[in-house]
Formats: sequence, C-alpha cells, structure tokens
Amino acid sequence: MAISVWRQVLTLPVIVIAMGYFVDIYDLILFGVVRVESLSELGLDKEGITLWGSYILNAQMAGMLIGGILWGILGDKKGRLSVLFASIILYSVANLLNAFVTNVEQYTILRFIAGIGLAGELGAGVTLVAEILPKELRGYGVMTIAAFGVLGVVAAKGVAGYFEWRNAYIIGGVLGFMLLALRFRVRESAMFEHNLSDDIKRGQFFALFTHKKLFTKYIKAIVIGMPLWYVVGILVMFSPEFATALSIQGEVTAGSALMYTYIGLSVGDLASGYLSQQMRSRKKAYTIFMALSLLSVIYYFTLQGASADAFYIAVFLLGVFCGYWALFITMAAEQFGTNIRATVATTVPNFVRGSVVPITSSFMLLKESMGVLGAAATVGSVVFVIALVALYYTRETFHEDLDYIEA
Repeated sequence: MAISVWRQVLTLPVIVIAMGYFVDIYDLILFGVVRVESLSELGLDKEGITLWGSYILNAQMAGMLIGGILWGILGDKKGRLSVLFASIILYSVANLLNAFVTNVEQYTILRFIAGIGLAGELGAGVTLVAEILPKELRGYGVMTIAAFGVLGVVAAKGVAGYFEWRNAYIIGGVLGFMLLALRFRVRESAMFEHNLSDDIKRGQFFALFTHKKLFTKYIKAIVIGMPLWYVVGILVMFSPEFATALSIQGEVTAGSALMYTYIGLSVGDLASGYLSQQMRSRKKAYTIFMALSLLSVIYYFTLQGASADAFYIAVFLLGVFCGYWALFITMAAEQFGTNIRATVATTVPNFVRGSVVPITSSFMLLKESMGVLGAAATVGSVVFVIALVALYYTRETFHEDLDYIEA
C-alpha cells in the first residue's frame, strides 16, 4: 500500500483495537499453551489431561457463544465502545483469578467466564473500524487488526516459556487493564450515533432466526468460518496426540504448534486481506484461501514418520492458508445493516469458535472406534464440504455501502 493509504488506515482506533485483539488472542490461546503443564500440576495423568483439556476448552468456547450474544446486542443498543470497555474488564479479571486455581473445576468455571469476556473484543472492534474507515480501505483496517492480533499467541508462547503458567495468566490480566486506559481516547462510530432514533430497532438478535432473509445470510456467515476452528481446535490444539498417531520423529508440543500456526495465521491474514483488496472481491479471495487450506490439511495427514521440524512446517502452512479470519469477519460485518451489525460481527466469530464444541465432541466420540487420524479426517471432511457449499451461495460485499439499517 502507498504511504498515504497507511496514514488513513493506521488511525488511533485501528491501532488500539489491534492491540486489544493482541491481548484477546493471548488470553484466548493461553490455555492451549499451558494445558499440559497446568493440568499436570493439578494432579491429572496423561489421559486426564486430554479429557479435561477437552472439557475446559469446550467450557471456554461455550462462554464465548453466550458472550457473543450478550456483547453483540449491547454493541447495537448501547454502542461499540461499551463492549470494548466491559468485555476487557471481565476477561482480565478472570485471567488474573486463573492464576490461583487449585482444582480443575475452578479452572473450568474461570475459563468459561473468561470466554464470555473474550467474546466481545473482535466483533465490536471490527464493527467500529468498518464504520469509521472509507469502504475502499476497511478491508485494510480489519486486515491490520487481525494480522497484529494473532501474534498474541507468539506472546503467549514466549511468556509461558519464561514464566510459570500461573504468572502467565497474571501477565495476561495486567496487559488487559493497561490497554483499558488507552480506550478512553477512542470515539464512538458516527454511523452508530446518527442511527439512534427510538424508531429503529437495534440489536434484535432473535430477528436473525425469525426473518428468513437474515437467517439465511447469518447461517452462511457462520458456516464458512468453521474450517478455521476445525484446524486450530483439533489438528493444532491436540498436535501432540496427532504427532504420536503419525509417528513423528522428535518431540511436538501444543504450545510450539500453536505458535507456528498463529504466525502463519498472521501471514495469511495479511495475504488474504491484501488479495481481496487487489481483486476487489472478498469472495474470490476467500475461495482461493479455503481451497489452499483444504490442501494443507490433506498434506498434514501425509506426514507419517516425518520429523518434528517437518510437522511444525505443516502446522505453519495450516495457519497461513487458514489465515482468512479477518476476511471472514469483514464479510460478516458487510452483510448486515448498522442496527444489527455489531450483533452479527460479535456473534458470528464466536459461534464459529463455539463450533469447536460439536467438532471436538464429534472427534472425541469417533476417536474410540476410528482412531485419532480417522476421526479427524471424517470430521474435517464434513466441515469443509458444508463450508464450501455455504461460500458458493454467499454474496459479494466488497463494494457495499454500510450506512443502512435492516428493516
């Protein structure tokens, strides 16, 4: 991009929201990084670590489902900034308390509460940026947020490598409260403020299910993002188990796999966002990246007997070609009017994250009869087919003017 374009994109709201997403991803992914260490200290054996790891991950994602609805409605009724303030306070407190858990039940409850808080960050931020930037630049703005934000996993891995897992949670909570101070300098979306008439129905979550047109758009917006969290929630989160099943030569840790995946996601978010801007089409860029993502998943399953380095290269590629998260959120936000946009932009990514619950549950159920590889391949096949069909019927949004309301 030209320097003049960067100057227009890198405004204070974009920078502060990007930093917020960085902290959000740090806190979101930290459990995956410290899963083995923390659950071992709490007295679990290898099988218990896998089982309770799944339970806690599902609790966190279930919290994000609930939080996505609550924050989305609040964002449309009270403003985007109200969510950015309240959500970061909740997940920062929860992460601080995570440092003092003494059993897995407490751990599960606090990750559920943290999940509720984490649900508000990205959707409200993306909605605000999409509404304050010109339509020809909003893709760059969201791309910048996502590309910088996903590097939070690198920070999580680095912090967990140098500090004991309890201190890693404390650092996450402190970072959240430090960021909170910066948010007082960010202004509300003018597009939201001039649509505050009492005659306009805002944040009508259930209208997304009772209105046929809205429901169809909403379901498609969710389904097209599911492959990304299949990759992260199954293939990467449980990478030590897959490394064993694939007879990988050398040690593979979930923390390292997550770090390489999220570095890849950062690269992919930049590449997919830039491609969509150059092609002037969200849908074409998304289709290309989803196809490449499917190929990278197939490659992952061919690594029988490979080295640990080769495995990490594969998970990096998984991240690169699943790096359409920013594009996914942008498309969702652009599909709907101002009076329900925050609700959609907040709930859609969290329903996708929450899809880890049925995806992981299906994987765990099939694992007993089909093995780790067979179960993952079966679940992945279903997820990708459904997503590709939904993407085919999704409309292009690149040139959409967002200053309108849904009747």
